[in-house]
Amino acid sequence: MYVDEIRAYTPQNEQEAADQRLILEYIRLFPDNILTRDNEIAHLSSSGFVVNADGTRVLMAHHNIYRVWAWTGGHADGEGDLLSVALWEAREETGVEHIRPLSPAIASLDILPVWGHVKRGKWVPSHQHLNVSYLLVADERDALQIREGRTAGWAGFRRSACWSTPTSGRWTACTPSCWPGRGSCCGTHKWIAWTCPLENIGTM
Repeated sequence: MYVDEIRAYTPQNEQEAADQRLILEYIRLFPDNILTRDNEIAHLSSSGFVVNADGTRVLMAHHNIYRVWAWTGGHADGEGDLLSVALWEAREETGVEHIRPLSPAIASLDILPVWGHVKRGKWVPSHQHLNVSYLLVADERDALQIREGRTAGWAGFRRSACWSTPTSGRWTACTPSCWPGRGSCCGTHKWIAWTCPLENIGTM
């Protein structure tokens, strides 16, 4: 069950420890609708950080609301298998069919603020996404497609990245020059796309 997976996750830094505690508290307070958008305060979402087989490129989707390139993901919408949500969203937003988890283990926990916005002509109040992320691997040979009005593209890392999958099933993404204050290479930092410059975004 998703709550057991979140509880069993080992936080990699202070931010994750705090967010894990709050996510579990939200689940305790709202057991009936934490998986759905009926909860207008906070609800679970799931994301995938999608890389190619050798970890040299990342598959991104253009986010229409914020007008930025971002990793794939979306609402749980009642589905308790958050890994399956991450896989479905990655396929839906990029058109790539051959996507698999590098590991079934959770890769990251975050609470993401979503500011109020208009969607399909209706105002959506500001709320929180209780986000569970996974590391996914996609086949670069698959054709990219525009899905849900989003453009998808492969981006190359400006500096080389190293990916490791130790026996624990955890993973690390390392580019030391892109991670000031986040530890040394193969340390506890995460989400290379947040702070590393990307180049050569190739869309369909």
